[in-house]
Parts: sequence; structure tokens; C-alpha cells
Amino acid sequence: MILNLMAAALLWVAAPDTIVELKDVTVTGNARRDYLMKSSQNSVQVNRDYMEQHFGGSLMQTLEGIPGVKAMSIGSGQSKPTIRGLGFNRMAVTEDGIKHEGQQWGNDHGLEIDQFAIDRAEVIKGPAALLYGSDAIGGVLNLYTNHLPTEPFQGSATLFTRTNNESLGASVKVGGLKDHFFYRANATLINYADYRVPTDSIQYYSYYIRLKDKRLRNTAGGEYDGSLMMGYAGYNFHADVRISDSYSRSGFFADAHGLEVRLSEIDYDHARRDVDLPYQWVNHMKVVSHTNWHGELWSLEGSLAWQNNQREEHAEPISHGYMPRPDGTMERRFNKNTLTAQLGMRRTIAEQHELKAGLNAEYQRNERSGWGFIIPDFRTASTGLYAIDRWTISENLIANAGLRYDFSHTNVEKYNDWYLTPVAPGDSVYKQRAGDICRSFNSLTWSAGLNYTTGGWVLKANLGKSFRVPIPKELAADGVNYHIFRYEQGNAGLDPEESYQLDAGICWGNSVLDIQVDPYVNYFPNYIYLSPTPQYVEGLQLYQYTQAKVFRWGVEAETTWHITPHWEAEMKGEYLYARQESGEKKGYTLPFSTPWSADAGGKYKFHWHGDGFVGLNVHLVGDQHEIVPPEKPTDGYWTLNLAAGKQFPLTDTTKLRVSVHADNLLNRRYYDHTSYYRLIDVPEPGFNMALMVGVDF
Repeated sequence: MILNLMAAALLWVAAPDTIVELKDVTVTGNARRDYLMKSSQNSVQVNRDYMEQHFGGSLMQTLEGIPGVKAMSIGSGQSKPTIRGLGFNRMAVTEDGIKHEGQQWGNDHGLEIDQFAIDRAEVIKGPAALLYGSDAIGGVLNLYTNHLPTEPFQGSATLFTRTNNESLGASVKVGGLKDHFFYRANATLINYADYRVPTDSIQYYSYYIRLKDKRLRNTAGGEYDGSLMMGYAGYNFHADVRISDSYSRSGFFADAHGLEVRLSEIDYDHARRDVDLPYQWVNHMKVVSHTNWHGELWSLEGSLAWQNNQREEHAEPISHGYMPRPDGTMERRFNKNTLTAQLGMRRTIAEQHELKAGLNAEYQRNERSGWGFIIPDFRTASTGLYAIDRWTISENLIANAGLRYDFSHTNVEKYNDWYLTPVAPGDSVYKQRAGDICRSFNSLTWSAGLNYTTGGWVLKANLGKSFRVPIPKELAADGVNYHIFRYEQGNAGLDPEESYQLDAGICWGNSVLDIQVDPYVNYFPNYIYLSPTPQYVEGLQLYQYTQAKVFRWGVEAETTWHITPHWEAEMKGEYLYARQESGEKKGYTLPFSTPWSADAGGKYKFHWHGDGFVGLNVHLVGDQHEIVPPEKPTDGYWTLNLAAGKQFPLTDTTKLRVSVHADNLLNRRYYDHTSYYRLIDVPEPGFNMALMVGVDF
């Protein structure tokens, strides 16, 4: 906290924009118009009520009902976010303004964030590197857990369960405010079993595998989260310190981890809640200090953060290729430390210009260990400077423009195998998997846009350039990734990725109807991606990092019809087109491209001893025959889903919350084209109902 005060004295900092709470994705009236006029970029904001009504297990499964947002799921309780088909290190996730730094390049674990501590979430679609740096080339997911208590003591307790993986969980939140000093604490516990799929067998590389009770064996696990925030909230000054820790332990589908289950002595079908080899555990600790000092026309802000992300993969020690049988079960371990500092300012000039400027700096150190290898040790350091002007030309017309300069340095350390590999008769070497790589990158990015409103219309357009630094995995990977069933190989000569994107927004609404259409066009001169090849290494298909010119365009649309004060109908959909314009796969799309999808539903809202609703939804996904050979096409599907919720006032200060969310009511069998599990013939989960009961006090 003291360091932040010193930092704020050196540089002015941009204060957060005014918070607008929404009860759903779409709202009516001036609040909706004011939110849409905040920025020329397309964004959606939802609050705690929305997340409870759409509770889907993981955080991203809860948010994927927002057009353009998808959850890439692996296992019983893990999922990764994507925005408009871009995920991992192409979108940034921030928590209370600090970029969340786990191991974004890992495909088989979640965000390590307690979703029950989140008060609201905002999705910014399209390039947002101007404020957030390199990883925000595809968009930003902003998560906020900093709502302050308003009473000396208040809180909530929540119990929840899901039927498909028999998950059981509890979350407790308490807080208090007295004489401007406040505290807030949160704890969440979750345990889940192997999850069910609507099939009794699968095929994996020509092997026929039966599933006991239609469950993916060894996909059980648990999650344990805790956080504490303390601080001072005055009229012109705010300071707080937040400590959070998230731990999860989960099994990998045993039959997919090199098929060792055929030779293993472990009885994987003994119990459905135990976690056997292979498994992973992930722990993310974060300490954040934040200070804000503001006046009527200005504000200063500073933040410092330290994050430690540890992840271990354990598997039965079995020989592979020339590798002898190793000692112990720890196949891979990654220990990543990140230091982050942010400084900036906001200043209103002549009531028309709102100027923001700031500095971001970050240092990362990742160390590996274990007998398996996929990426070596690395260090990265980056710094960014930005300036943005929001010019209110008139009450109905707002323009904004900004510039940002980034410098980044990456140092990847050499790695040789710990065992000998024959290279000639009588000659063996410790094979080098990665060499010393020292790369520096810099870029100037920009963005400009307009917002215009008249009557019930809001029109917006934004044009910008973003860039992304190639991450160490893309530069130096060389190993088996069992959990997504492929061998990955990096490319030390990759150039920084650039993106040019034009976004538009067309919104119209009145008291009865809300319509929003968001088209966009995106061009990458040098898109980085893992290209599938026809080669196989150590029994798995070889994927190599490469670059190509890529053209993308898409559209998202949403319509809400307020039929009566009680009845509401909604339709929404999205479409994404992607094409490679150069390279070996010229003329093809990108691997795991998102197919088109649409939703149609109705909701009945009632006010009987508290607010309540019941809604029915049909989710439709099209065929995906646009593939990158040797990738296989995926058929379309549709599911029927139900949601309901009710609040019961118990006293003047206490209420009971009950919500039910049921997916795939008809238990249909289908495959998600963006899921890695489809590569081994594993369909998506069948019928799944989530029940949540909570008390606010």
C-alpha cells in the first residue's frame, strides 16, 4: 500500500469508469444507452444475478451464453475462455484491474479464479491491447470482486450441486464496513465425480474402450478457494490489500494418457470420486495492493501485484521411446512467478476531453522440473505506455483515440534430455529439445472510434491495430501433450503477431424491443497457430507452430422482445468466418474453428413473495465442415435447456435465493468442434442439472 502511494506521486493513473450494474445481458432505457456510449468497442456487462441464473459449473460455462463467448472444456470441471474464436494468450483475463497470469498456454486447466467471489463480469470483444497489452489482441474478460460492504456485518452462504458429475459445493462470503475501514472474506469448496457422457464406449486411435456406467474414468476432482480483502474507503481516497489463493486437483481421463490404463494395476472403476494417476494439481496465489486518490475532475491510481502459479502433472512412470522408466510420478512441474505494476491518470479538460495515460510493467519467471518435457525455463519482461482521449463533441456524439507503445524481452533457456538417445552406431547424446533463445519485441498500436446516438439508436465504430508477442511455448515447445492428444513443436523464428480490426455496433431499442447487431472484420498479416501435420511422433499426431496471413469476419446479433411485463422472448446468434491467405494451408480455415450458433428462448417473470422467473431455451449449432486437414468435420446439433430462479424475502435484511439450470434436457449425443475430446470420439455430457440455494444476510 505504501509503495502504491509512492508510485501515485510519480505518475497519474486512470480511474475506473463509472460502474453500471445490469441484471441481464440486455437492458432497456437510458442505462443501456449510457453503457453503450461508454466506449466505441463492443462490450457486455453482467452481474451476480445473471451468473446465478446461468450457473453452469465452471466460470466460463456460466458466461458462454453471451454472444461471442465460448468455453473450451476439458474434464469434469475445467474450461478455458474464448472470445470470437480467440483464446489462451490472445485474450486477457483481469481481476480487479490486474491481468491474471497463470499458465494461459496450458489447455487442460481452468482460470484458477473463484467464480463465487465475482460480483460482476465485463466482456470486451475485439482488440483491447491499448489498455491491457499484448495478450488482449482478441478481447478482454474483466472480473470484479471489489464491491464494498455497506453494513458493519453482512454476507451470504450458498450451496450448489450438478447432477452430471455429482458435484457438491459450498461458498461463504462475509464483510463489514465501519468508520471507512472495511473487510471482505470469501471461501469456496467444490468436489466432483467422474462425469457421464451419452455413450458406453469410445474409440481412441483404433482402440475400442468401454466406459463403466457411461463415465469418463478418473475425471473427478476438487477445488478450494479463499480470499481476504481489507482497506480504507474515504471520500477522496481509497486503499486496499487483497490476498487470494485457489487450489484444484483433478484427474485426467485415464484411457487417453498414452493408453497406460491397459497396463496399469490401478482399478480406475473402483470409485467415481477418487483421483488416481494420471492427475494434476494447480495452485494460484495472488497478492494485490491498490490505491486510488481522486478529485472532481481528476484521479490517480496505482496497483502492485505478485502472483505465483504452480502446476504439477503426475503419471505412472513408464518408458517412452529411448527414455527409461523414470523414478517417481512427477512428469511435469511448472512454477511461474509474476510481478505487475500499474500507474496512470485520468483528467477532465474543459468538460469535453477526458484524458487517460498510464504505464504497465510486468516480469515473469517460469521454472520447470519433472521427467517429462514440453517447454523449457523462461523469463519475460514487458513495459507499455499508453494515452487515450475521449472527446465529447456533443451530447450525442463522442470520439475517442489512443496510442500505446510496448517493449518486451523474452529469454528461453536451453534444455537437453536427461537420458541418452542413439544417433549413430555406438554413439549416443543427450538430445537437445530447446536452445537458448533471446528475443526482443516492440510495437506501436493505436485505436480510434466514434459513438453516436439519436432517438432509440446507438451507432458505434472502432478501428484499431493490436499486436501479440510470441510466447515461450510457441517459440520452444517440443514434447507430448497427452491431454489434448498431440505432439507439439515450437518455432524459434516466429515474428510478433499483428492484427487490424474494424468493429461496428448497431443498437436500437424502446420499451418493447431491443435489437443489437455487432459485425467485425479482422486481418492478421502473421497469425501464429499450431498446424496439424500428417506426421506422428511417439504415437501422437505432430502439430507445428507456424504463421500465415489470416482474414476473419463475423457478426453477433441479439433481439429481446418485452411482450408484457411478465413475458419476454429472446433470439441471439453468431457467425465466424476465417480463411488462411498464405502458407501451406492457404485456402483453409483455422483448426478448431467455431461453427455458427443460434439461441431462441422465452422467459416468464413473476413477482410473488419476491422476484422469480422460468425460462426455456433452444440452442442450435451448425455443421462445421470448414476444417484444416487432417482435421475431421463435425455435425451440428441442438439442445433444449431450462432455467428457473426465485428469491424469497425472509426478513428486512435477509433473503433466500433458489436457482435451477438444466442443460440438454433430451440427453442428446453430440460433439463440440472446439473440444479436444472429440479427437478421441468422446461426446459432450448428456443431461445436466445444476441447483443452487443461497441466503443473503
